[in-house]
Amino acid sequence: MKPLFVQWGGGNIGRSFIGQVFARSGYRVVFIDIDSKLVEELNHHKRYVVEAVSRDGLERMQVEDVSALHADQREEVEKAIVEADLMGVSVGKNAWPFIAKQLSHAIRRRHKTRPDSPLDIILAENIHEGAKFVTGLLTPHLPETFPLKSYVGLIETSIGKMVPIQKGNDPLVVRAEPYNELIVDKKGFLNPIPPVDDLHPVHPIGAYVDRKLFIHNLGHACAAYIGFALHPESHMIAQVLEDKAVFAQVRKTMVQSMEILLHLYPKVFTRKDLERHIDDLLLRFGNRALGDTVFRVGRDLRRKLRYDDRLMGIIVEAQRIGMAWNRIGQAYLAALEFTAHDSDGTPWKADVEFLEELSKLPLEEKICEASGWKESPLPPQLCHTIAQSFLLVPRFA
Repeated sequence: MKPLFVQWGGGNIGRSFIGQVFARSGYRVVFIDIDSKLVEELNHHKRYVVEAVSRDGLERMQVEDVSALHADQREEVEKAIVEADLMGVSVGKNAWPFIAKQLSHAIRRRHKTRPDSPLDIILAENIHEGAKFVTGLLTPHLPETFPLKSYVGLIETSIGKMVPIQKGNDPLVVRAEPYNELIVDKKGFLNPIPPVDDLHPVHPIGAYVDRKLFIHNLGHACAAYIGFALHPESHMIAQVLEDKAVFAQVRKTMVQSMEILLHLYPKVFTRKDLERHIDDLLLRFGNRALGDTVFRVGRDLRRKLRYDDRLMGIIVEAQRIGMAWNRIGQAYLAALEFTAHDSDGTPWKADVEFLEELSKLPLEEKICEASGWKESPLPPQLCHTIAQSFLLVPRFA
């Protein structure tokens, strides 16, 4: 009988990435989700399709031997987790508090019936220090003496697969790019690492989480903010990157962030590997078939401009160690003027409110407010120095 992989979260990443990677490697996959239609359709058809879209066209991949449980089927959910050979979770950081109690109860039940079978859980989320975050959510629902660290392997990941907003409403079809490398923390497993295609165990995982945030996410956001600054009439990420000036500026900004990462992780990354990674990302960003928009990639400014996110996060690190961050600063300033609309001409309401709050502030104060420094643990003098330095950063023409 095939080994069982339980995937909590049947959304775009859960189906297009995690579920299909393990299904293609010989697992039967059981999804847990709150979408009743998705659960019903997966149980009826026992399969779904991933449409991998690239410059070369579209490839349809059948993902078979799958089923689903609604999260409200508590008894069945617990039983599946008790029986699982391996588990994954892709629900998003904000949803984790809502599943923690139910997951904790299932872990307790498993421990009672299978005390010698530790459970490894792949945290398929881009969460900094994800294992610590999840431990903090599970612990209050477990007995004080429960051996969480020795019984549950919380495996952090770096999720780099790009999945755009889905245009159709068929839960049995999900569209994504072909990229399938699942980067996992090799030190997070309690059981032997399974021989799964596309599984890439690394150490230290924190370096790869930072690579995702400060090269991938940073580069993608820069394409949106720089692209909008120079071509406000263009809607597609691939479209703005066809302008050589935009492409060159985005790449130079990613390279500047790369230099900072090489200083932070000299024994993990090489210049050659990171340059290759940057060029691969730019090729993937330029995939017109994905249909990714400037609006989607750039929106949610309050989160993306925070002190610990893709732009300001690496600026802070650069300032700490005395390295240049002027190009990243240019992208940050462009983000402060990002007013892109969706295909219907509708702006992101939260961004409109955010930019309105900042509109009358002088630049230094605007940087402080946009970065959320009042709520940060950063030294005030560091924040003040960065804000002052922005006065010397030129805006895009």
